[in-house]
Amino acid sequence: MRVSDLGEFGLIERIKKSVKTDSSVIKGIGDDCAVIKFNKTHYLLYTSDMLVEGEDFTSKDEPYLVGRKALAVSISDIAACGGLPRYALVSLGLPKRCPVGLVDELYRGINNLARKYKINITGGDLSAAGQLTLDISLLGTVEKKKLVLRSGAKENDIIFVTGNFGGSILGKHLRFSPRLKEARFLVTNFKINSMIDVSDGLSLDLSHILGESKAGAVIYEDLIPVNKNARGFKDALTSGEDFELLFTLSLKEAHRLLQKSKDFTPIGKITRQKTGLRLVDKQGREKKLKPEGFRHF
Repeated sequence: MRVSDLGEFGLIERIKKSVKTDSSVIKGIGDDCAVIKFNKTHYLLYTSDMLVEGEDFTSKDEPYLVGRKALAVSISDIAACGGLPRYALVSLGLPKRCPVGLVDELYRGINNLARKYKINITGGDLSAAGQLTLDISLLGTVEKKKLVLRSGAKENDIIFVTGNFGGSILGKHLRFSPRLKEARFLVTNFKINSMIDVSDGLSLDLSHILGESKAGAVIYEDLIPVNKNARGFKDALTSGEDFELLFTLSLKEAHRLLQKSKDFTPIGKITRQKTGLRLVDKQGREKKLKPEGFRHF
């Protein structure tokens, strides 16, 4: 059996079953961040992301933007759990003929974003590699009462998103701003039941919340904000690399949110698990929606 036979998420589940953790781990494999015991008021959040040339960026992309993205995707994970990023390790796999100036530009992108979000770059690793690879591990903190996971969605929750979707490959995936400010606004002022950052595609990442929460959902085509660069509605649902937030909260909290801010868009609601994921199109027809998005394998 090959990894392509299992698929990315099947492989994750296989690894998850083989890993054992002790009581210091509140949440391990299966969310945007690992959650670890820290002190009386806070948890530690721990995440890592790998970017590989040819998969996550091309040799024609500006190294500055590639470095920036490498840190931004991990900040987005911390945001999805409601926390604040603090310390990062940066590991690089470099072809032996790689120009030193390219490494300088990678770090210029990393350092500029680190300064903006008050993140300390504390070390990392270097290795020779056949193609340029960046791996960043990011440590953050979150107040216990503000922690949000994928597993808390409840029936009749309203589903919201930040921003718009689709067309990210045309440049947004290298230039996006992690929704950290928005996430902190949400967890400080509202009871957020579940949240995820949309990296693999809107429908696929929503399905991760549904799987962890043992729930279903209905979303509405008319309500989903589509980026002007998207290649149609399906692209907005499935293309990924948007790095927006998708979250759920009760109807009462949703009313409060809409009164306080216009920065968030309701797109549907959480239903019973047996209904699965469903889409209501512009003609009002409801149909089953197969979660699709980016998968490495």
